[in-house]
Amino acid sequence: MHLRQSPGSSGIRKETEADFFEVENLTREAFWNVYKPGCDEHYVLHCYRKNPDFIPELSLVLELDKKIIGHVMYSRSHIDADDGTQIPVMTFGPISIHPDFKRKGFGKILLDCSMEKARNLGGKCLLICGNIDFYGKSGFAPAVTFGIRYADDPESGAPYFLCKELEQGFLNGITGSYKDPEGYFVSQKNPAAFEEYEKQFPQKEKLRLTGQIF
Repeated sequence: MHLRQSPGSSGIRKETEADFFEVENLTREAFWNVYKPGCDEHYVLHCYRKNPDFIPELSLVLELDKKIIGHVMYSRSHIDADDGTQIPVMTFGPISIHPDFKRKGFGKILLDCSMEKARNLGGKCLLICGNIDFYGKSGFAPAVTFGIRYADDPESGAPYFLCKELEQGFLNGITGSYKDPEGYFVSQKNPAAFEEYEKQFPQKEKLRLTGQIF
């Protein structure tokens, strides 16, 4: 199978409204029972599209043989610098690859393309929580090495809290802390709304598995 080719995108294009449900179901399939029994990443995405920090130009789908097999979304965020200022940055996620296509390089293809688009839109720096074994291949490093602390885990150094400068040297002279945007916690804030939303999807078994973190 080959990536669909379209000018300048190599099978990656901006999400359209017609894609919304398909992409949310893909996200649900990608994250089901991964970090906890079930998942809520698809609901985060569903709600985030109405968030003023959502970046529609960076809500991207990856197609293979006319089928969407991957998606990523980006959000504006900021660092609370130690000098009292706020430094604008971006974060992203969920980044989803359909389970049938995981560990085949598609995640890195989507990530690298999306980061280049973020750079072209003026993004200077990305901050995320993730696995350095994956994100390190695309140039991420622990954020603490840039002087940026994870506000929810300042004592450990949070080795899973990662940074990539899209503009080299952007963080020179900057120290501070970072909190995940509130939009990522929407299911915890309104569990009843999440449960109602979840009813539209096929039933799947929630399992407690080794390696889950929640």
